[in-house]
Amino acid sequence: MTPSDAEPHADFGTPESLEQQAKEMVIVTGISGAGKASALKAFEDLGFHAVDNLPLELLPDFARLVAKSAEIQKAAIVVDVREGPTLDRLPEILKGVKLLLPTRVVFLESQDAVLVRRYSETRRPHPLGKMETVSRSIVEERQLLDPIRNVADTLIDTSDFNVHELRANIQERFGHEGEVRQLLVSCLSFGFKNGVPLDADLVFDVRFLPNPHFVPEFRKLTGLDKGVADYVRSFPQTQEFLIRVTDLMLYLLPHYVKEGKSYLTVAFGCTGGQHRSVMMAEDIAQELKKSGYHVKALHRDMPR
Repeated sequence: MTPSDAEPHADFGTPESLEQQAKEMVIVTGISGAGKASALKAFEDLGFHAVDNLPLELLPDFARLVAKSAEIQKAAIVVDVREGPTLDRLPEILKGVKLLLPTRVVFLESQDAVLVRRYSETRRPHPLGKMETVSRSIVEERQLLDPIRNVADTLIDTSDFNVHELRANIQERFGHEGEVRQLLVSCLSFGFKNGVPLDADLVFDVRFLPNPHFVPEFRKLTGLDKGVADYVRSFPQTQEFLIRVTDLMLYLLPHYVKEGKSYLTVAFGCTGGQHRSVMMAEDIAQELKKSGYHVKALHRDMPR
């Protein structure tokens, strides 16, 4: 059956028979090169079930699935010019979809010159094909998408956005309080004799602190033991280091969050990774937790 032979109104069902509480669906569409893939990732970070390039004819069935599902509360779907000739049916299909659950259409666009530059930088072909120049393909795509643009609930011009700014924009518009994924900070202890952790974003060397290894009663213990931790904390340089590193982290973390970073590993290294680094990772983790950050302490080389 061709699109023209299809019934003009599909059987979408009735909202009364569906569980719609706390349900939401977002259809992400717009001009190729405007950032739909990055936007979809941002929605995924907000807890949306993300689907790229779902065939348009399956949209009502997918909406019905989301409305009934106990596992899926929110969904974000990219529908764009890759759909082909059936794309012009989206406004009609959308009317039925909105009967099933709350649905918003987000249309991403950008200036022609910016789009041409992005295609030049990525060297990817325009989805409308290689027979025309990118500029001509952009003009043709705008004409194809104009009916969809007219029914969009949200228009986002990404001309001046980088990836991180687009993500922040999506989170501000669609993130409910408490839903934006928090930065997860890992405070990791390690021993330099076993190598620096490959996944460390920041590395602090605490070998300048007195070493409990040379205190017989502490040698077989670790920085998790109170006696060892109190011993290391007893030195003024330890207290000053704790204050300075905590202040530095509290300065840096909001900037990492703003840039869209989801994970940060802060590594503290001593000689063997048993005493000083363990105590420091634990104490810094506790200080950051007091400021509301999601933090965990990990100890790579303890015990050995």
